[in-house]
Amino acid sequence: MTRPANAADVRPTSGRRNTVAAVRFEPAVPHQPTAAAPAVASAESSAAVSADPTYVSRETPTREEDDPPLAMEAMRAVQILNPSGEVTMPRPDRTRVMCVANQKGGVGKTTTTVNLAVALALHGNRVLVVDLDPQGNASTGLNVPHHTGIPDVYDCLINSVPLAEVAQAVEGIPNLWCVPATIDLAGAEIELVSVVARESRLDRAIAAYPGQFDYVFIDCPPSLGLLTVNALVAAQEVLIPIQCEYYALEGLNQLINNINLVRQHLNPKLDVSTILLTMYDRRTRLADAVEQDVRNHFGDKVLQAVIPRNVRVSEAPSYGQSVMTYDPGSRGATSYFEAAQEIAERGVKEPVGRNA
Repeated sequence: MTRPANAADVRPTSGRRNTVAAVRFEPAVPHQPTAAAPAVASAESSAAVSADPTYVSRETPTREEDDPPLAMEAMRAVQILNPSGEVTMPRPDRTRVMCVANQKGGVGKTTTTVNLAVALALHGNRVLVVDLDPQGNASTGLNVPHHTGIPDVYDCLINSVPLAEVAQAVEGIPNLWCVPATIDLAGAEIELVSVVARESRLDRAIAAYPGQFDYVFIDCPPSLGLLTVNALVAAQEVLIPIQCEYYALEGLNQLINNINLVRQHLNPKLDVSTILLTMYDRRTRLADAVEQDVRNHFGDKVLQAVIPRNVRVSEAPSYGQSVMTYDPGSRGATSYFEAAQEIAERGVKEPVGRNA
């Protein structure tokens, strides 16, 4: 087998990364001037080139080629963390109450709730997270105490304790508060059965909060019980995380039917506004097939941002952090940042420039 004459003859046949590599390695062998062509350009042509401000030499590296990977990661981290504290994501003109629901477990409800809330709060929005899952994972991800004896959302639902007395400020994240959940919430399903107006207990608690938030995220348990019904009644929008696997699609019709029932009988303002694809593995055809099915069915409700499988996203809760602060330069943080930005831009017709 004969080898190619030079590296310029080798061209990858597919893949975006290979295309970039081909462009980078194309000038590997410098062009040698022929005898007929002068080795040095004339003074007139040099002056004409220097006078043209739009001229870019082929030997000038692009920004992507010039910056090393660590520099690009550092730039993404600074953009995500927003150390200046400026309002870089548009704030809605009213409070958006979003219920993050899917009766299937392990699809990324809690991870999505925590990271979207942190991303919006870091960029100037006032955000409240209501942990409505007895497992309390959202409270863990935000490093909010939720052991037995801590006032939690159970007290709001059963004992009518004001939400303001239960909400805790999240350490290290300005403009972010969390209503924790303890193991006591596991008995709320049974105790709510005999309570008057049991479906609207959470709605009343949120409406009575004295402060004003830009976003209220309600992290639902993996079920369609009374806790999830309370969240659907309190919310205006439903955000459904969908894992890019077949089982995640199987129970989606049942969830949509329950949302329609709540809309007809309890909350006519409820709308499925956002679909987020999570745990996307670009190496498999199944993930691509699930994505196409979801986009064909829900259309523009599906966010363009897709959350990939990323180990940093899974590691962050063990340190009591979101991936936005644990590793802001990772692919997972970048994807959730793009999703939060898209949600913020969809919520307003034009950017809202009010101060915090």
